[in-house]
Amino acid sequence: MQLFQVLGNSLWACLLQASTTLHGILPYSVRERLLSALGIVTYVSLIPSAPPGFPSSGNGLWYTAPGTVWVQEFLPIGNGYLGAMLPGGTSQEVTQLNIESLWSGGPFQDTSYNGGNHLPSQQSKIASKMQNIREAIFASPTGTIDNIDEIMTPGDTYGSYSSAGHLVATLDSTGSVSKYARWLDLDEAVSRTTWSDGSTTFLRESFCSHPLQACVQYLNSTTSHVLPVVTYAYTVAGIDGLPAPNVTCLDDRTLSIRNYVSTPGMLYEILAQAQAPGGLVSCSAVSGASPPNATLTVLGASEVWISWVGGTNYDMAAGNAAANYSFQGPDPHNNLVALLSSANRTSYAEILNGHIKDYTSLVTPFSLSLGQTPDLNAPTDQILAGYRTSVGDAYLEWVLFNYGRYLLASSARGTLPANLQGVWADGYSNPWGADYHSNINIQMNYWAAELSNLDVTQSLFDYIESTWGPRGAYTAQVLYNISEGFVTHGEMNIFGHTGMKLGGNSAQWANYPESNAWMMIHAWDHFDHTNDVQWWKTQGWPLVKSVASFHLEKLIEDLHFNDSTLVTAPCNSPEQVPITLGCAHAQQLIWQLFNTIENGFEAAGDTDVAFLDAVISKRQQMDKGLRIGRWGQLQEWKVDMDMPDDTHRHLSHLIGLYPGYAIASYSPELQGGLIVNGTLTRYTKEQILNAAETSLFHRGIGRGPDADAGWEKVWRAAAWAQLANETEFYKELTHTIERNFAPNLFSMYTSDGIFQIDANLGYPAAVLNALLHAPDIANINVPLQVTLLPALPLAWSTGEIKGARIRGGITLDFAWNDGRPTTATFTVDQNVAGRERDVIVNYGGQIVAQFRSHGGYSQTVSSF
Repeated sequence: MQLFQVLGNSLWACLLQASTTLHGILPYSVRERLLSALGIVTYVSLIPSAPPGFPSSGNGLWYTAPGTVWVQEFLPIGNGYLGAMLPGGTSQEVTQLNIESLWSGGPFQDTSYNGGNHLPSQQSKIASKMQNIREAIFASPTGTIDNIDEIMTPGDTYGSYSSAGHLVATLDSTGSVSKYARWLDLDEAVSRTTWSDGSTTFLRESFCSHPLQACVQYLNSTTSHVLPVVTYAYTVAGIDGLPAPNVTCLDDRTLSIRNYVSTPGMLYEILAQAQAPGGLVSCSAVSGASPPNATLTVLGASEVWISWVGGTNYDMAAGNAAANYSFQGPDPHNNLVALLSSANRTSYAEILNGHIKDYTSLVTPFSLSLGQTPDLNAPTDQILAGYRTSVGDAYLEWVLFNYGRYLLASSARGTLPANLQGVWADGYSNPWGADYHSNINIQMNYWAAELSNLDVTQSLFDYIESTWGPRGAYTAQVLYNISEGFVTHGEMNIFGHTGMKLGGNSAQWANYPESNAWMMIHAWDHFDHTNDVQWWKTQGWPLVKSVASFHLEKLIEDLHFNDSTLVTAPCNSPEQVPITLGCAHAQQLIWQLFNTIENGFEAAGDTDVAFLDAVISKRQQMDKGLRIGRWGQLQEWKVDMDMPDDTHRHLSHLIGLYPGYAIASYSPELQGGLIVNGTLTRYTKEQILNAAETSLFHRGIGRGPDADAGWEKVWRAAAWAQLANETEFYKELTHTIERNFAPNLFSMYTSDGIFQIDANLGYPAAVLNALLHAPDIANINVPLQVTLLPALPLAWSTGEIKGARIRGGITLDFAWNDGRPTTATFTVDQNVAGRERDVIVNYGGQIVAQFRSHGGYSQTVSSF
């Protein structure tokens, strides 16, 4: 009761609001001094080095004071289903909670919600408007028009990913705090906080178990047999817009939190159960509270832990016509009761060990060393504060690599894929809805998954199949008058928002029907790295074929240049203003997509030869999206209108450089031969790569007037690595770290503290692209080119990779010293029958090995 009276006091909410407000307007150092003056305690630690229990390898993040600012200082834990952000408090820990499917908007809020689509009765009218738009583009002297608003639809009740409130743990201890430290162990995926209060030392551990689908917070004292009184409560204070919940006692040990994200809106429930061997746990209702409120109290315990599970009545499987696109499932209560019961059947040690075993089995098949020396004498925020562009720090760069994999593993293994913030969001309405932007962001989230042998992509493909496919087929029919396949656009929620979202002249980000094509490159990459034929037949190929079927019908003859090629129109190069034809990004992607059809056809067991022939025929006819412009650049549009001073954040026309291969593996025989100013031209690979380099140089370092995001710098770093330019690669990578990473190593979109996780998750891919190239190729009968250390910076002159996965189901272990490889071992999976390929291994411009990837074959190369 006393605890909840404190929580209910307006002072707590005011201090939380003060922290949030100051975070938005003041520099970090000034803000810390003011927060301290307000009574939001800044701790001074006497710990001179990393705390006991911190990994001796340095694989983690550690700090000497609790966090006060969610976006910059809290530490994340998660299992995909749930997420939590931890400030690392002492006598009180206010853990911010997330449930992966907790969204406002959609059919839960508006039963007439239809995914931002036109009505079926409007199909004929929309088809006529689409035709008029295309004719206007072709007739325009510039090949551009101003807007396509007439075929777009408002994004009403699109919704946003939402916070699920706070779990507040309070320890009845009022002494002075000393010897404080908190850290995130990246070996074990456990967050820990330790401190001394007088002569007593406390340890708090927090983690989210994937096998149990539960999060756990544990507390004990290393120097006392009995803990002070511990209480647990729940609050939504500080989350403007989230209604007040019903908090009741499910039983003597368990809080039940039930609430709706809005009225009307999605239902969510959290069950939090305390365990205290040798102690007494009780649950008490707060007298007179409206809505109902309750707290847990723990007395006389030597240790205590609280496990919480959470869920909603969202059901991804109900996102189809048969379910009226309701996305509505059953009340989550019964499932949560079962999960909680399972979570607490064993001792805490068994729960912790089970979590660690699961996590390590996921991440340890791959490992990376950059020759780093761990700095155990400075906390992470101090190391970051001293970090400088181009100077770098191999240790921090290595930690960030592991952190990126940790964040993906912690946010992508639920029912839904990792969103724009992974699985972590502290607001009711979050930037860009913390949704699934599909013109770079969701893709970058998964760039490193296959190569770094991280098995986390199943939820991504399930999401596409269940939320993009069904209503996307409706959009293809009504918006594009195409009866085959499905389509989506630039912004996606969890409710099948497949329409083209109107909001001002929003074509620049909404007119993106190639989102499905880009995601199918991920489907192909998954199969190409794993050789999982069964998955390819049952899920991968049906998705890829459906998307290719759509684009097969959408390509039209170019009546502007009249060169007999097939183009997309209308198109926008993602988030660029011009509405035109033949955008390089779209043309390269669709060309790669059609290659996937030819390369994956046999493995899929498909017998639709007529479809295959149609794809091959249109691939031959289509514009390949590769033209060199008037100032030597690779053109972003078929119309030569690129400006040398355009430092736009996206590198859309360079998608074929990275992460694609239309540029990186350019073939004059397959892609050459186009009409330029009335003349048949066939570019060489050198010309194409030089033009791409020119475009990349003029695009700047990712600090243009339109944005200063981490992800744009990571993309640039990966692109420079693909061009084997180690100097520009390292400059861009280190600039990202210095400019865009917060003290908790979250990537910031801007300096005002907007969090986007894509740079965190894309960072490992950029690092790997400097160490290893194995880009896709247009035809699997062409040898796979593997290049070792293509853009190795001097700072990483010694290192090792174990367990990298490359195309063809091949595992690669290799090491280097003094900037040169010392050994490289290639091991081919057993299950490659029918998909053998020739592999050529390169280093320093020379072929150092070549082999045929027969099942079970292994070869070690030691001469370089």
